[in-house]
Amino acid sequence: MLYQLYETQRALMEPFAEYAHATSKMLSNPLWPISQTNTAQRASAGFDLFYRLGKDYEKPAFGITTIEANGHEIAIHERVELTKPFCELRRFKRFSDDQTSLAAMKQQPVVLVVAPLSGHYATLLRETVRTMLADHKVYITDWTNARLVPQTEGIFHLDDYVNYVQEFIRHIQGIYGNCHVVSVCQPTVPVLAAVSLMASRGEKTPLSMTMMGGPIDARKSPTTVNNLATTHDLQWFESNVIHPVPGNFPGAGRLVYPGFLQHMGFVSMNPDRHAMSHYDYFKDLLKGNEDSAEHHRKFYDEYNAVLDMDAAYYLETIKTVFQDFALVKGTWEVRSPEGNLELVKPQDIRHSALLTVEGELDDISGSGQTQAAHDLCTGLKAVDTRHFEVKGAGHYGIFSGKRWRTMVYPMLKDFILANNRIEDRPAGSVKSATSKQNTLHTV
Repeated sequence: MLYQLYETQRALMEPFAEYAHATSKMLSNPLWPISQTNTAQRASAGFDLFYRLGKDYEKPAFGITTIEANGHEIAIHERVELTKPFCELRRFKRFSDDQTSLAAMKQQPVVLVVAPLSGHYATLLRETVRTMLADHKVYITDWTNARLVPQTEGIFHLDDYVNYVQEFIRHIQGIYGNCHVVSVCQPTVPVLAAVSLMASRGEKTPLSMTMMGGPIDARKSPTTVNNLATTHDLQWFESNVIHPVPGNFPGAGRLVYPGFLQHMGFVSMNPDRHAMSHYDYFKDLLKGNEDSAEHHRKFYDEYNAVLDMDAAYYLETIKTVFQDFALVKGTWEVRSPEGNLELVKPQDIRHSALLTVEGELDDISGSGQTQAAHDLCTGLKAVDTRHFEVKGAGHYGIFSGKRWRTMVYPMLKDFILANNRIEDRPAGSVKSATSKQNTLHTV
């Protein structure tokens, strides 16, 4: 009922938001006689802010079409490699007709970036992907909004997440012979489980695992997120945050943790900061500071775009990761696609180097939670492990922004390169397309 009420309210607000947008544009139009008056400028800024607060935020695009690498412009083509009911594996394919750039890119490591399924879309890692494309072949998990998945596709469990990651790793290994995995926040736990299960079966595992700001052991330095999970039982979450998808979506009737409730939770963690940000945006509009205003728009276009999570996956994550601490206690069993229960044993990992990254000021995954992976991966030699704490960085600062670019990425790049063992690739893994004017090579 709550979800339906929210959708009704959103539908009622939509025409007013569009009206506010149109009015703002009209009042700021230089051809409008009163547009340069103080009253018109304040009214325009006010209507624009109302539009931003009232509009519906859809899934953003990655929008990565070119990058700079080795002094050359590299074209990027985004495409879907694999499609699963609840996720797409996306590849950012690089194109160049510069032979030097092509030769360098052919030798670069391939990386699977596992994006969080915790409210925001995978595009939250846009800057992570853009930065890594200069030195890596990059794939990413792009999770699907659960309200768009028909009930005929079944329920999505935490076990399915783990199995998806294994399938994606095998797919990339089948093309290149090897890969590296980078997980950011929530997926650190299922990624460690996926690699552990592959190791226990004697399968080839990724050359390296990088885990950034995730709740491997949520008992350490508990945050507000951790405390919410430990102070309420699972029945409370089922009763208060789980709702059926309304009938106007393909996933009608599916039980989900709605995106709008998650967004309310995000904002409630720092309400004063968000209020001040919107007020600063209003002032920037009055001053004509378009660069700062555009920065605000881009941030909130991403921040306000949220997706629904299948209820089973969400509740199982709460119980497994934040209440039972099953991974660190050695009690977590994952059901394989064949229906077999397999115990997750990180100590079986012996051939995947481990890097953990934490932000000194992270208020989502507290200090030590990610580093705890080293205590579990006892089968690795000390020379194959490394931990890095990013001074002055909060949660988002470890994968986007200045600290990511200047502190984290150079270290991550070197770590991956140091653990990259080039293997023969199957014929045809690198293709080229010829035109009359030039040869455009892809990697």
